[in-house]
Amino acid sequence: MKSILLHIHDDHAQDARLAAALDLARASQGHISCVQVTPFNAYVAGDPFGGFYASTTLLGALRAQEEEERARIERRLKTEDITWDWHHADGEPAHALVNRGRLADVVILSRADKGRSDKPGPLPIAADVAVHARAPILVVPPDSDRFRANGPVVIAWNGSLEAAHSLRLTLSLLHMASDVHIVSVPDDDIDFPSTDASRYLARHGISSELHEWPRKGRAVAQTLSDAALELGASCLVMGAYGHSRLRETVLGGVTRELLAQTTVPLLLAH
Repeated sequence: MKSILLHIHDDHAQDARLAAALDLARASQGHISCVQVTPFNAYVAGDPFGGFYASTTLLGALRAQEEEERARIERRLKTEDITWDWHHADGEPAHALVNRGRLADVVILSRADKGRSDKPGPLPIAADVAVHARAPILVVPPDSDRFRANGPVVIAWNGSLEAAHSLRLTLSLLHMASDVHIVSVPDDDIDFPSTDASRYLARHGISSELHEWPRKGRAVAQTLSDAALELGASCLVMGAYGHSRLRETVLGGVTRELLAQTTVPLLLAH
């Protein structure tokens, strides 16, 4: 994963995203493209007559805050032996990241979380980006302090097109992993067994272990999350099940639940 797209936003999870991007760039000798997006709704105000206008006062304060955040992050980047660049856009953050990520190998975002007393929470855009991006997205828990790019990886496998797509798009990361575990939750509807996934990886020189993880009364999302924790996974790779309907992104239940609760970095591909 040589081309790493990093979402820049002044929230309490920014340092977790930056740490993940740096760890991945060091491991892959990759390049980080920082993308800072100013949402329209942050500086567009309403008037008493139902109209909207751009507030120069709000925009000026926002630009100053963004420049301060940019200076802080650039100071950190300059201490690292990696290449990086910076891009700014105005508009809807998910759309800007999807647009900029057309030639990215991975897009790094945060799991949605509540704000804190000193900082707002990360933007809830992972679902929209996952469904529309052509690159996989790495969703980092807000309190994460590192990303073990060379650590064990768990692949959630159910034989679906999305699962197969996630496997193909993450081969470069799987090559770096110390161990690769293919985990399936027993289901009568699996068309392509996990042995097919293992054989595919073997053709690419990647060894893997197969696991069938019993649910024991748990939801599938919780079963996968528990498997990732028990196997010491640095991340959980899975297909993102969802689609766009009108202006709403509709996610499958397992994807939605994992995005809401995961404590392990989640690598999603749609």
